[in-house]
Amino acid sequence: MTKAIGRGESSGAGTAERMEAPRTAEALRNLVRRINPARVTMPGLAEPSPASHRDVAPDDAQFVTRSYRDQAGSLAYKLYIPSRYRRDQTVPLVVMLHGCKQSPDDFAAGTRMNALAEKHTCLIAYPAQTAFANALKCWNWFSPGDQRRGHGEPSLIAGITRQIMRDYSVDRQRVYLAGLSAGGAAAAIMGTTYPDLYAAIGVHSGLAYGAASDVSSAFAAMRQAKLVPTNRARDAERYRRSVPTIVFHGDQDTTVHPGNGDAVIARAKETTTPDLRLSVQYGRVPGGHAYSRTVQRDASGRAILEQWVIHGSGHAWSGGSPAGSYTDPRGPDAARKMLRFFLEQPAADRLTKRIRRG
Repeated sequence: MTKAIGRGESSGAGTAERMEAPRTAEALRNLVRRINPARVTMPGLAEPSPASHRDVAPDDAQFVTRSYRDQAGSLAYKLYIPSRYRRDQTVPLVVMLHGCKQSPDDFAAGTRMNALAEKHTCLIAYPAQTAFANALKCWNWFSPGDQRRGHGEPSLIAGITRQIMRDYSVDRQRVYLAGLSAGGAAAAIMGTTYPDLYAAIGVHSGLAYGAASDVSSAFAAMRQAKLVPTNRARDAERYRRSVPTIVFHGDQDTTVHPGNGDAVIARAKETTTPDLRLSVQYGRVPGGHAYSRTVQRDASGRAILEQWVIHGSGHAWSGGSPAGSYTDPRGPDAARKMLRFFLEQPAADRLTKRIRRG
């Protein structure tokens, strides 16, 4: 499996990668058929449902299209700018990575993250994967060329983040990233390779960094979680920090095995202090799913790792809106919980008071 393609390389290696595109696309389709021979729609692999303008951008706010280019290629993205944004005051930034066959508008509508951003004055960025880079518009989390700092998709996503930080009044200590499914796996990669850039990450129905190294091992990891040994601690040690991580996963997920949520937490814990204090809370959404919430805190009481297991939920964004694809409205509100977790980190004490805890 080559690195992400369609990035506009002019070298011989880039040409070879573009020639590999049809074979990669066919391999993805064949593996989907093998796992799903009845051709039943796999969650995260179907066409997104339409979203209205009001679903993604309330009145007076902006949802603009931008692009970024570097040596790895180019990538478009959409940026939500809340109506109360002012250049004389720094605000948090959250980067959101969609799942397979989704788009920025679809993902924004389904997660309702823009509505939260409007309420709490945050910028929200949605990088957009292309069908040319991946036949199913998945982030190439399984490709070694897209698992390294300064290369492939990590370079482009980090570049988008820095471009927004340069062009807007962003608090550099309050930059976060989250994703769903393939986007969740990509979020885990970004937290590992750019621990100096992101203050915290969220992984919804995703996989741990290093879970796969090609298409075949990717589908194997999706079927049954396995923590693969890596040298992931290198970048975290270089910047002397681990990245706080919040995980959501449905225990009835048949697309990405629920054990992958455990693997994400286990991988994140590799670079944290060993004496975290663990607590478990059980609850149920009124008229909806039961859940378990496990929090691991440091000596100061700060949540470093937080894991939500949604009982009875499948491969879908928990608590999302039916205006977007692959959401489960009966689960706890993952967008709200993630934003609360992000803003609870030390640099965000002021804003945290304005978000209901839990």
